[in-house]
Amino acid sequence: MAELDIFKGNSLVNSDLFKSLMDDNKKMAGGGGIGKRLSIRGSRFRMIVDGEQVSVSKSNTMNMVIVDAAPIARTYYEGSFDPENPSAPKCWSADTQAPSEDVPEDQKMASRCADCPMNVRGSGQGETRACRFSQRLAVTLEGESDDVYQLQLPATSIFGAAVGNDMGLQAYIKYLSAHNTPAIAVMTEMRFDDDATAPKLYFKPTRALDEEELKVAIAQRESDDVKKALEFTVAPPKDSDAKKPAAKAEPKAEKKAEPEAEVDISEVEEPKKVEKSAKAPVVEEKSADALADVLSDWDD
Repeated sequence: MAELDIFKGNSLVNSDLFKSLMDDNKKMAGGGGIGKRLSIRGSRFRMIVDGEQVSVSKSNTMNMVIVDAAPIARTYYEGSFDPENPSAPKCWSADTQAPSEDVPEDQKMASRCADCPMNVRGSGQGETRACRFSQRLAVTLEGESDDVYQLQLPATSIFGAAVGNDMGLQAYIKYLSAHNTPAIAVMTEMRFDDDATAPKLYFKPTRALDEEELKVAIAQRESDDVKKALEFTVAPPKDSDAKKPAAKAEPKAEKKAEPEAEVDISEVEEPKKVEKSAKAPVVEEKSADALADVLSDWDD
């Protein structure tokens, strides 16, 4: 048989049972865990599928929909984190309050994150903290609403006051909230800060989602793909691009990456995950008008 079309025309192919059986294939092929990720390593948008880098965007901007977000987390790596040889952290916290229950007792740096010596300026490189903040988003890309990607943001892309139209995630969400606009209802542009020494993103709205796009995004919030994308795990990502250069790879830097710039978070509240309401959010006329005001504030 030239092609595996033995199930062609069989209604079983579209059943939930068949889909669950296909999931077993993924397990046997070693494809468990997060299927799709969007990496910002090297200040480039890298598409990672089942641990393999499949493409690298040449643009420093990308449009996406923020479907959902996990709480801010913290991770502490003993010594310098090497992106070329990623390893599991020594201590971590899924809520930034205390080490996670699955951290071995002999690896916990303190009983509370607030008392941890790794949460002190200067405990990391330069004036940085050795224990780093991060946040995971579940996003879909413009024109690819069926595919959910995990996007993990570093502290520099989360915290910080807005400077003109340059907004980190927290400042951006507060800006949308002030205009009565939910993040899931807009197409968001993320853009690399070209002046930053480490990957850093800014966010801005580009347009409102149309009715069909919004329905799809809302439905995605309850999907298993979104749940997996937001799940806090500590296993190092197996990016094939981190182990061997892809074709036409960028020249490898001769020196190690600069340490992540320290962000003053003393006056910035950590983003709280929006509670999912029983009813799907509707963008009313008031919200639409508010969104128009939002978009008019941005100079393209």
